[in-house]
Amino acid sequence: MNDDKQVRIDKWLWAARFYKTRTLAANAVTNGRVKLNGARIKPSKQLRLNDKLIIQSAPYSWDIQVTSLAERRVSAVLAKTMYEESVESQTIRAELTELLKLEKKRNIPIQKGRPTKRDRKQIIRFKQKDS
Repeated sequence: MNDDKQVRIDKWLWAARFYKTRTLAANAVTNGRVKLNGARIKPSKQLRLNDKLIIQSAPYSWDIQVTSLAERRVSAVLAKTMYEESVESQTIRAELTELLKLEKKRNIPIQKGRPTKRDRKQIIRFKQKDS
């Protein structure tokens, strides 16, 4: 990790494991999903220590401050030490995660394809009750 120099923002986002590839990181920056100190930037923008980033990756959003720089991808454990996330951002993401889990449990899976013989018999019985 390099704490003494600047790093391109797309490289840092990839190294900090926010995106799987550097191309995805560059596209996110270009499309305005990553803001540096509240402003839109280009992927070639140099990132410095203590810069504030807002990263939006549907449906989540991170509000972080850069604590160390790296040009190469590091392990997930080390990647979490490269930034500090605000408490508000953590609580919002936790609430959203919980909400999405509840929503997933509530949704009934829809069967795809043709009904089975058992399904057809149930449909016939249901229709006969109405008439």
